[in-house]
Amino acid sequence: MNTRILSGALALSMALSGCAQLPNPFAARPVSGPAPTVEDTPPPPEEIAAIVSAPRPAAAARTVDQFDTTTQEQKAAATAAPTGGETRLGEVVASLGDPTEPGLWIKTPLVTEQRSGRLEYPGSGKSAVVELRPLAGDGGSQVSLAAMRLLEAPLTDLPTLIVYAN
Repeated sequence: MNTRILSGALALSMALSGCAQLPNPFAARPVSGPAPTVEDTPPPPEEIAAIVSAPRPAAAARTVDQFDTTTQEQKAAATAAPTGGETRLGEVVASLGDPTEPGLWIKTPLVTEQRSGRLEYPGSGKSAVVELRPLAGDGGSQVSLAAMRLLEAPLTDLPTLIVYAN
């Protein structure tokens, strides 16, 4: 009986060691070139720069409030009623973007160039002026921490947002 258990364990360990040679389907896929940094991002469109731009959070930032460096004035301007003249681009499933990237923005495959726009979160009925940044591919969009907070979208969920361009 002990021999059968030992030989079974040996066969199992040999089979599992072969799995180490297979590619991991859940591993991150390599991306060509270095990841873009905040410094690589061009400045936002002039007409909304004062609303969507914010200073980088301190290196010691640890809380949501410390990472969200937008001012109360910016938040008020960003949530003012839309003035019209926008085009609905569509709906996206969004996740929280890099919290160290300041300001009000969304990276989305719905645009091919940087421009001004607005996000609406039907879950709260809130909307906010944001910078629309292109995102290659057809996956989900990434939204700044400050924009997610203004929309009152859950930071740990994948909310569906409506994207408008000016």
